[in-house]
Amino acid sequence: MPVHPGAGLTICLHPSGAAFLPDHGALLVADVHLGKAASFRRLGVPVPGGSTAATLDALSDALASLGDTPVKHLVFLGDLLHAARGRSPELTDVVAQALAAWRGEAPGLRVHLVRGNHDRDAGDPPVEWGIELRTEPWLEGPWALCHEPQPVAGAYTLAGHLHPCIGLRGGARERLRLPCFWFGDPARHAVGVLPAFGDFTGMHPIQRRPGDRVWAVADESVREVPVARR
Repeated sequence: MPVHPGAGLTICLHPSGAAFLPDHGALLVADVHLGKAASFRRLGVPVPGGSTAATLDALSDALASLGDTPVKHLVFLGDLLHAARGRSPELTDVVAQALAAWRGEAPGLRVHLVRGNHDRDAGDPPVEWGIELRTEPWLEGPWALCHEPQPVAGAYTLAGHLHPCIGLRGGARERLRLPCFWFGDPARHAVGVLPAFGDFTGMHPIQRRPGDRVWAVADESVREVPVARR
């Protein structure tokens, strides 16, 4: 779904939580947190396995869904790895194999990581993963690619970190929380936040401001959430 957060700006939102910049051939994902479930299990917390595989499968599906659209760059907006204790040899092998598969499906694909707070704790990914490291803000045309949401002069920021979600109300006092894309008004707060892409990441409700636009992710679709009437 193409979205225009500001004049001359176009970003396409994907129901996986990824976003595509067509003018740059860049697919963006935030807060993958590979190894988070493994880290909790090593601490004795009984969480299910398979979250890393599910996350990588979703990423492969997002890349494949673009079809003939040229994808030149895959950009992780921070927190690729959750913690140093999540970097097991098994995890390294899984990710290395997945990256090789992505390159086979999209020749010439370059993979970048804008370092986030968890990446600083976990350490840089192994060199053999072939990931180019970036420091925020990474300026790409009119965009400032970051992990933490922050205004950048002369650019519109795209970030993660917050794991945003929005609460919706239905009939019979039903309440639902959905992950969401959250875009600030470029004239007031030129920052957009992507939902967490990881399968085991949690969510945090946003505090919507005047002029903000929000797209919720549900049922393999992305839909704009209008401002609630009072």
